[in-house]
Amino acid sequence: MNKHPSIVRSTLHESSKHDSGPKHVAGAAEYIDDIVEPVGTMHAYLALSSRAHAEIGSIDFAAVKAAPGVIGVLTAADVPGENDVSPSHKHDEPIFAEGRVQFWGQPLFAVVAETRDQARRAAHLAKVDYTDLPFATNVRAAQAAGGKLVTEPLKLERGDVAAAMASAPRRVRGSIAIGGQDHFYLEGQIAMAIPGEDEDVTVFASTQHPSEVQLMVAHVLGIPLHSVTVNVRRMGGGFGGKETQGNLFAAVAAMAAKKWRRACKIRPDRDDDMTATGKRHDFVVDYDVGYDDNGKIAAVDAVYAARAGFSSDLSGPVTDRALFHCDNAYWYPAVRARSEPLYTNTVSNTAFRGFGGPQGMMAAERWIEDIAYSLGKDPLEIRKANFYGTDTDNVTPYHQTVEDNIVHRVVEELEASSDYQARRAAILAFNAKNAILKKGIALTPVKFGISFTATWYNQAGALVHVYKDGSIHLSHGGTEMGQGLYIKVAQVLADAFCVGLDDIKIMATTTGKVPNTSATAASSGSDLNGMAAWDAARQIKERLVVHAAKLYQCDEAAVLWVPGGVQAGDQFVPFAELVASAYLNRVQLSAAGFYKTPKIHWDRATGQGHPFYYFAYGASVSEVTIDTLTGEYIVDRVDILHDVGRSLNPAIDIGQVEGGFIQGMGWLTTEELVWDDKGQLRTKAPSTYKIPVASDVPPVFNVKLAEWSVNAEPTIGRSKAVGEPPLMLAMSVVEALSMAVASVADYAIAPRLDTPVTPERVLMGCERLKREARG
Repeated sequence: MNKHPSIVRSTLHESSKHDSGPKHVAGAAEYIDDIVEPVGTMHAYLALSSRAHAEIGSIDFAAVKAAPGVIGVLTAADVPGENDVSPSHKHDEPIFAEGRVQFWGQPLFAVVAETRDQARRAAHLAKVDYTDLPFATNVRAAQAAGGKLVTEPLKLERGDVAAAMASAPRRVRGSIAIGGQDHFYLEGQIAMAIPGEDEDVTVFASTQHPSEVQLMVAHVLGIPLHSVTVNVRRMGGGFGGKETQGNLFAAVAAMAAKKWRRACKIRPDRDDDMTATGKRHDFVVDYDVGYDDNGKIAAVDAVYAARAGFSSDLSGPVTDRALFHCDNAYWYPAVRARSEPLYTNTVSNTAFRGFGGPQGMMAAERWIEDIAYSLGKDPLEIRKANFYGTDTDNVTPYHQTVEDNIVHRVVEELEASSDYQARRAAILAFNAKNAILKKGIALTPVKFGISFTATWYNQAGALVHVYKDGSIHLSHGGTEMGQGLYIKVAQVLADAFCVGLDDIKIMATTTGKVPNTSATAASSGSDLNGMAAWDAARQIKERLVVHAAKLYQCDEAAVLWVPGGVQAGDQFVPFAELVASAYLNRVQLSAAGFYKTPKIHWDRATGQGHPFYYFAYGASVSEVTIDTLTGEYIVDRVDILHDVGRSLNPAIDIGQVEGGFIQGMGWLTTEELVWDDKGQLRTKAPSTYKIPVASDVPPVFNVKLAEWSVNAEPTIGRSKAVGEPPLMLAMSVVEALSMAVASVADYAIAPRLDTPVTPERVLMGCERLKREARG
């Protein structure tokens, strides 16, 4: 009897290296700027407005066209189709401004030249005649100007808020300003377009949403979708900044390529990229919360106002999502939450890791903090008192029942493993003895819903070819931006076919192979594309089983997939041998897989539904030390326990948790966006915009996955999403800083620090609390 060898072991749920890792180290990973340019490639550069809001009287292009190397200029008048790259139905985001500019940095036109330097220099030579108009650049100014909305607001409501608020023994009102964040991807926005015959054009774009770039290019050129092919091998970071923001750059490159019948590439400088592309929405949340003497919340009424920018972009879905996470891990017996996405004369804000969820959660932690300081309790005690239940008290503001609640266990385990209670007692003692240096510690939870709120995006496709030598070609609709999606889906396929990862060739994402893809966003990349690849493998395997049963004269039930091949009765057949014989017997060895997320539905009009397939959970403990004389601080230690279900790749997932936390910490502490009184973004370079660096990583940084967790839903490998949820773990840093600041007034006053909690805000917070404590 021919037994199968044990040389192939499953790599699913194992820590396999990132497929691009060695290439990154060797400098061999190819990005768009590394692609060899076709002979005669042109270069485009955008000319940006220097007014926040103004009528355009005229533009004199004489100096631009006379500049060395200039081939031509593209304006709104040169757009063959529609001058719009908005992802919303409002069609309110022109490629080039027409008649009016609505933010400082809005594209006016593009210069196309022989070299990038020539195009960049010429773009500054136009003479533009402006007539200035009033403008608003922040939430409060927009509200004062009348609160014009850029998209329809949402209201979530459950229970009798008025009655619950009136009967609550205690009540707190307040507001929190939550700052925005620039994506600061290492690879900036970039696109290269190559014209083909007829109407065809091939676009290489750094985008999380190839199908949307395909759609936008087609609309701008006035051609059908089948004439546009978009290719994405990898991105040097995305974080949501390449979900919609790459549309304009791809469209400009494609317009130039088709107009002059030459390849064209466009890549802005970092400062122009930061000026002209959207960011995380900053919010101001006004709240009214009723609660009892034990800190149990009775009612929440809150308005979530956001700086949306000059066009709708994704502000509707982002502000919706903020409301979906206004509860974080907490049960509100009565709740009313309303969004207010406001028009401002700033770049249109867009998707960013968490997609509104972090802002919603941060507000929830603020009123938890308010309640704790009003009662003289540890905020963790208030958090625990308000956690969702497992059998009752488990209906969200959007009327979905939380059926998989594990927040209690996650928090209890982290509280014990981090020695939270003993450390908090030691910190209270330290603060009592030290007048200058003060410490703080906080434990915060995360509950994050997984799925696109727009139900139709919860689908994915994959294309799998098995070649007659047993090698496998994998394509799917997800994009790789460093997060490890490609290797995870390859692990799924290797496990399905019982072969090694070396047998899988991971192909670049292209609309020419897998059409109508969803953005790689909403933390759903592995869930969707992993299941689509698995479905393709299932189809091929079923054909191979029928073939093997016939060839080796056994029942189909006797054909078992084993490491390295199949066991057909008493006969072990290596995978490559099985595939070779299947080819000779005309068995189809290719399949298109498909997956759509089950159970989800959402009715925006009523504010009710089941928008999330499941929830991911986590918790973090942060310890900080502040200097009350300068406001400077350090994050001394962080402990994290995070739920990813049954991890597809623990090494990748731990990296995502670590990276997400640090990025969240940057958003909440150092990354401050500043517009001046002319409406110009001043924090548009590494010299003025401070992302976390290596020295900001806590010296003690303990990160663990909840290895006991298994997704209750039949996701791929019973795993859970890991992209977005870890970012919100950084809320514990803000809460720890709040405790340290509160210590200057003997913890009797809620610090109410706005974010980002910069050293300046820490210092001002300390001084304010000292004054209030003195009366």
